[in-house]
Amino acid sequence: MRLDLSVDVAELTAAIVDIESVSGNEKALADAVEEALRTLPHLTVVRDGDSVIARTDLGRAERVILAGHLDTVPLNGNLPSRVEGDRLYGCGTSDMKSGVAVQLKLAHDLAAPSRDVTYVFYECEEIEAARNGLKRLVETRPELLAGDFAVLMEPTGGLIEGGCQGTVRVEVTARGERAHSARAWMGVNAIHGAGEILDRLRAYTPARPVVDGLEYHEGLNAVFVRGGVAGNVIPDECVVTVNYRYAPDKSEEQAVAYLREFFDGFEIEVTDASSGARPGLDAPAARAFVAATGAEVRAKLGWTDVARFDALGVPAVNYGPGEPTLAHTRDEHVEIPLIGEAERRLRAWLG
Repeated sequence: MRLDLSVDVAELTAAIVDIESVSGNEKALADAVEEALRTLPHLTVVRDGDSVIARTDLGRAERVILAGHLDTVPLNGNLPSRVEGDRLYGCGTSDMKSGVAVQLKLAHDLAAPSRDVTYVFYECEEIEAARNGLKRLVETRPELLAGDFAVLMEPTGGLIEGGCQGTVRVEVTARGERAHSARAWMGVNAIHGAGEILDRLRAYTPARPVVDGLEYHEGLNAVFVRGGVAGNVIPDECVVTVNYRYAPDKSEEQAVAYLREFFDGFEIEVTDASSGARPGLDAPAARAFVAATGAEVRAKLGWTDVARFDALGVPAVNYGPGEPTLAHTRDEHVEIPLIGEAERRLRAWLG
């Protein structure tokens, strides 16, 4: 399985898509990426697990990072890839092998970019965070991710999406007292008590804060409800799992404090939390990126790995040719002209 980085970027995308790389099975693609990059004398290449990092070292005044994950969600009868008109279909075409192809094409063509570039290709983005290759690099090899600005090649439909929202999941518990359902008045029904939790959620008005000039749209929603003992028992516990998506003007601690206040009177347990990332569009490299690409800029409504760069003090945005609404679907595809457009825009920035 070899990759020819000299071919057209759409053809390169198809070749990458056809190397199956469902999360945890990225080795074949990582091997192909590493082999192709090691033939380029202007790059220093490092392999870490099934992540590959390639860097120029030209002594430029700025260093920027282009990062993309190699893995996909499980196949759904959508390999091998196929072309229909201006669309390339196949697993990972949108999320995010078209973006990876753009990275590889630039790595091949730009021997002397205007900024030093670090190209990062990492594994296991689509599954639990503990296995995320970028997370591992942040924790064990942060020097490889040093830079002034980063672009994560997540699918954005050719728009620039600044920063990302933070996310917190909590379990909100209503307590009661068990009793036989024939004598319900002798107990306290916890499921009924959880109605107050749902009432508060229904009354919630989403905040829409503006952060660094971009408007975010927060969300607070029940995603699971757990309760009940038996068909003839009044339940003594009901747990509502709530997901809070918050703008990056709040810290993780502030978000959790907000939830404790919102659900005052109920038990709250935090089960998962990831901080957001500010857009960072005031960084010189970021301003140059926006100017060179000419792309529309909007807030990222969701969490992405840009937050990992933000934790290292590296401002980052999301930008890629894929359409995010097509990610993970059976009919996942990418518009071929958008792949070429992304390549041209990044080439204008770095060339």
